[in-house]
Amino acid sequence: MKKINMRILGIDYGDARCGIAITDALNITAQGLETIHCEGSDKIILKRLDEILSQYEVDTIVVGMPFNMNGTKTERAEKTEKFIHKLKCKYNTKKIESIDERLTTVSAHKTMNFLGVNKNKKKNIVDTISAVYILETYLNKLKKTLQNEEK
Repeated sequence: MKKINMRILGIDYGDARCGIAITDALNITAQGLETIHCEGSDKIILKRLDEILSQYEVDTIVVGMPFNMNGTKTERAEKTEKFIHKLKCKYNTKKIESIDERLTTVSAHKTMNFLGVNKNKKKNIVDTISAVYILETYLNKLKKTLQNEEK
């Protein structure tokens, strides 16, 4: 298991906005941190990530990878792969992983509808909620791997 206080950061990468989520210090739960309004600029995202990484001890960054429902890569996947490459170059001491993000945005919208979130506020938080789902998917994958190793 991970060292205590080393957190995992989840990213829902998009053109206009980038959702950010982070685990608690024990890597049990994922919380939405913020939505970065980047308007297509990775520099804005990387600058904000520098600030976040100086505030939290993060050893793993997980980026949602957009796939079509049939498992093929989307157009967006190429841009996401380039972004992941930038992360690997800039944060080479961190573990950088991608995880299938299919249906995370759909789930985020369902959650907001269930909670009765105001239509005008949805745009500003959907990416953060999606990042939480990406991070939860990764945490569940880690748990399954640990359980299989224990068998």
